[in-house]
Amino acid sequence: MRFGLRRPSIRKRIAARTSWRRYLRHSLGLKAPRGFGWLTNPRRALYNRIYYRTTRPTCLVGVLLVLLTGIGLAATVTLGLHGSGQELPRILILGDSISIGYTPYVQELLASEAVVLRPMLDDKRPENCQGTTYGLQHLDRWLESGGGRWDVIHFNFGLHDLKRVDPTTGRNSNDPDDPRQAEPDVYARQLEAIVQRLKKTGAKLIFATTTPVPEGKVTPWRDASDPPRYNELARQVMARHNVEVNDLYGAVLPRLHELQRPANVHFTEKGSRFLAEHVATAIRKALMKNKGE
Repeated sequence: MRFGLRRPSIRKRIAARTSWRRYLRHSLGLKAPRGFGWLTNPRRALYNRIYYRTTRPTCLVGVLLVLLTGIGLAATVTLGLHGSGQELPRILILGDSISIGYTPYVQELLASEAVVLRPMLDDKRPENCQGTTYGLQHLDRWLESGGGRWDVIHFNFGLHDLKRVDPTTGRNSNDPDDPRQAEPDVYARQLEAIVQRLKKTGAKLIFATTTPVPEGKVTPWRDASDPPRYNELARQVMARHNVEVNDLYGAVLPRLHELQRPANVHFTEKGSRFLAEHVATAIRKALMKNKGE
């Protein structure tokens, strides 16, 4: 007697369908009704009854394994479960193209510790959060993306605010005499409003300082002296609200020639990875504080 999984036999299947006895019974209408095997062949009927109760179809087991595996993977992806069976903390990164550069590496560094997300466009490309003007217009939408419920929000605004724009069209300008997108007083006021809205989420907030602008002609025009000015205004806003500051400006400045592209505010892959390590460290510290509170 066999126990466990059934092993299909191609030879027996072909033999059963080409048997002259089977053909004769079907042709002459001598096939016994279902359940009459006990009369026509008691020995075979007994064997079949025991066989089908002590074995399981191989295909059925395969289907069950696939279903169970799929359910397990879906639970892991949807719920973000880790070893302790608890839901992973949810992190939101808001920022311009500098943050777009380092976000994938932050996700990689925190893959087993947190669910790290950022605003995405309909075509699945990362959304550039730009400056404080654009940020105020879209902040509520970003906070609701991905289901909301953020544990930590890491954010930055600055590089777009200090760039020059055409006063008539509002488009990027290479003329240093044109106004900034958000002059310092406007930047400080709008950043204040953003922080007040972010605080309502109950998430732990981390502000990242604006990274350096290299000396020389940068398109659109930005003054290399502006990031420290804007960062100082941002620090004043964060101090009023007791928001942690992640000083990316100070971290990358000594290695700027090594990590930043020439005459460009953006960073090389090595530079983005460098920034990501500092962002991941700041997020880990915030998560530890959340656990201790």
